[in-house]
Amino acid sequence: MKRPEAFIVSIGDEILIGQIVNTNASWMAEALNQIGIKVPEVRTIADTQEAIRSTLDQLIGKYPIILMTGGLGPTKDDVTKTTLEAYFGGGWREDSEVLMQLEHFFKERNRSLNDANRGQALLPKACKTLLNKMGTAAGMWFEKDNSIVVSMPGVPYEMKHIMETGVIPGLKKRFSLPPLLHRTFHTEGIPESELMGIIRSWEDALPPEISLAYLPSAGRVKLRLSCLNQNGTGQELLKQAEHDLREVLGGEIFGTDKERLEEVVVRLMIEKEYTLATAESCTGGLLAQHLTSVPGVSATFLGGIVSYDNSIKIRQLGVPPEYIQQFGAVSKEVVESMAEGARSITGADYALSSSGVAGPGGGTVEKPVGMVWIGLATPEGTYSKCFRFGSTREGNVLRATQSALNMLRKHLIGMPWTENFWEKTP
Repeated sequence: MKRPEAFIVSIGDEILIGQIVNTNASWMAEALNQIGIKVPEVRTIADTQEAIRSTLDQLIGKYPIILMTGGLGPTKDDVTKTTLEAYFGGGWREDSEVLMQLEHFFKERNRSLNDANRGQALLPKACKTLLNKMGTAAGMWFEKDNSIVVSMPGVPYEMKHIMETGVIPGLKKRFSLPPLLHRTFHTEGIPESELMGIIRSWEDALPPEISLAYLPSAGRVKLRLSCLNQNGTGQELLKQAEHDLREVLGGEIFGTDKERLEEVVVRLMIEKEYTLATAESCTGGLLAQHLTSVPGVSATFLGGIVSYDNSIKIRQLGVPPEYIQQFGAVSKEVVESMAEGARSITGADYALSSSGVAGPGGGTVEKPVGMVWIGLATPEGTYSKCFRFGSTREGNVLRATQSALNMLRKHLIGMPWTENFWEKTP
């Protein structure tokens, strides 16, 4: 069965000049892929009549689905709606349902509906309205020469709402979509090239109905299995492939599909009725932020200290001054003392700590940028690990945070300590 194709067009000068990252296109491509629609290309264009018209001329009649985001605000520099009205013709209409929604939207926020915002209820007669209950710009569904053209706002949560409530259900009704199944597995701390070597035999043995994609990011690799469920056997094929993969990787798989590492850690902590505290230096509170992003974390997370300055490490966490003088703040001795201090003053069962050289400056030959010590204080003892990450500050902080969470996860599931990976203080 041939998969229908959708072309994604992102409209906005702010994307072209690098002011914002185009996360909409990646989210849309994933959402479409989940229902069996292939995305062969993504294009970003300027918010001008000429660019929009030229793009539509090239795509209409060639692609059955064209999805556009951006340029639908009430200001004069947003020209998408007027360009689409001129392109498809038919004049304008005031959509009463959109107007009612706008009035409710502004009333809820104690604001009055001005003429500019009222104008957002004015839509081309040629389009079908896709209501936007998350914002003020409605989505528009046009059809011409066997192509569907959908225009949506560029605000991510508004686009996602319209996709989920209007676009995807509409596409499912229109097209005979192949039953495409996916399963994604998350690993942390294993480089892509090393992971490929570990699972090579498993990958070679995959049945032809299953395809594998490696999806690497900072310190993490996702493995996505895809399978066309043509004869109703896809679920069983994926189930067997997952079983065999877990036989190879075991606890190195920390989650599946949309699971986040912090969610897995919090769930394990709650199940075991343990409590947790943090003592952060180079991660600057990001570890606590990741943990507190999980609903229900208050059942396990007691709190944390961001001990960026050495004086806070000494006064608040009880790190001996001689440790810092003799070994430096970025050291096994200091990071373990930080974790023990956090565990002691909070009464938590476990404590995680971080200290490192985030960069871009501050590195030395002995302690280069990207060197991070992570500590884990437990009821059984205190453990630590020295990591070597990269040269970018943001990447180092993120990877240190992820590595700390994964250290705790591995301890909680009983993965064995090995000399080349862990150091332990009895």
